[in-house]
Amino acid sequence: MPTRASRLADLDLVALAERLGQRCRERGITVTAAESCTGGGVASAITAVAGSSDWFETGYVTYANGAKTRLLGVPEALLAEHGAVSRAVVEAMVAGACRDSGAGLGVAISGVAGPGGGSPDKPVGTVWLAWGDAERAEAECHHLAGDRAAVREQAVREALVGLVRRLEPA
Repeated sequence: MPTRASRLADLDLVALAERLGQRCRERGITVTAAESCTGGGVASAITAVAGSSDWFETGYVTYANGAKTRLLGVPEALLAEHGAVSRAVVEAMVAGACRDSGAGLGVAISGVAGPGGGSPDKPVGTVWLAWGDAERAEAECHHLAGDRAAVREQAVREALVGLVRRLEPA
């Protein structure tokens, strides 16, 4: 019997975003996304849903480290110590996005989509995601397979699944 998480993972991106919208409306909450390697893919999936402006007001594409610092308040020292693709940075990104937007829940994504840019400790396909609010976050590291497009799509899917999971009844 499939688990709730595996059933969510089987939905296409628009269906996931629609499910997210239903849960946001039920809870009276808005969401935000702070994206790096996905380049706005989460925001694109969400805004493909008619009426999403009711529960999604602001998204951030902070591809460069300077944008993470300027727009989300990620400390330069944190980026220097841990690198952009890290637990510490995505946790800071989601907190900053929620603080700035006023959203009750957010997701942040930073990773190495490829084909270049990988390293022995952070190979292509390494993606950190964090979900949370302005005060707390929980992060996960994923090692995603495929080319750049596949890594980015899987990261968007993981982001949406994580948002829905955090809003669905236990």
